[in-house]
Amino acid sequence: MTQPGHSGLRWSSWNLLLLLPLGLLITPIFNRTGPALFGLPFYYWFQLAGVAVGVLATSVVFAKTKDKPTAPPPGPDRDVDTLDEGAGA
Repeated sequence: MTQPGHSGLRWSSWNLLLLLPLGLLITPIFNRTGPALFGLPFYYWFQLAGVAVGVLATSVVFAKTKDKPTAPPPGPDRDVDTLDEGAGA
């Protein structure tokens, strides 16, 4: 649960790495046929390599920005009835 006035989104400089796969989507970069790799035109193998770069970038950002598990707040355990919208009033 977020505190009032806070969005819950966190900034990390690792998130900038996610711009790399987006940059690979700029059409003039890959809109050509040569050079071919294993008989595949550049357009196809560049797009396939872009998928691998995207997966790698996303994995690195996830690994570097994940948090430690959070501990529940101290106090008595609350059951479903106390969490019900009308029961707390």
